[in-house]
Amino acid sequence: MRSTIAALIQDHPGALNRAVSLFRRRGFNIHSIAVGPSETPGIARMTVVVDAEHVEQVAKQLYRLIDVIKVCDLTDERTLQRETALLKVHAPSASRADIVALCTIFHARILDAGSHSLVIELTTTPATLDRFTDLVRPFGLKEVARTGQIAMVCPVHRERTATLTAAEESELDFEPNPLAV
Repeated sequence: MRSTIAALIQDHPGALNRAVSLFRRRGFNIHSIAVGPSETPGIARMTVVVDAEHVEQVAKQLYRLIDVIKVCDLTDERTLQRETALLKVHAPSASRADIVALCTIFHARILDAGSHSLVIELTTTPATLDRFTDLVRPFGLKEVARTGQIAMVCPVHRERTATLTAAEESELDFEPNPLAV
């Protein structure tokens, strides 16, 4: 089983190394890691996907690191997940139309076309990205570069009912993102 942890960390040298070393020491295989600036200057958002069922203890230990501001285990949360990939596919003229059709179905973009290959960009869920990769593999997959998964907790949408008063309806707002500072 894969678990997803998101953390807000100080954006300075060594912070990422200390966080990743914690996973290494615990023997977790990091399947994916993505780090980038957050909405707050000087703070980075790190999303780590690890091959492990129970990461509660590691999440607690991660929070104790001096560079870590906030940690959230997103494994059991309803999240939006995305990953971007660049794929170089063997595409002679005989099979090019089939590859273009797959790109259209998956909303992928063709970034570059050579005489015998195409470079395709796709941003979608990790599972859909895996399916697309499996479908273009028979054409001749030359190269793949993936960014790593990012995830964000979905806001909770509540249906509006006729029985609610205006005051009750105002209380049914969105739940805050657990990583919001």
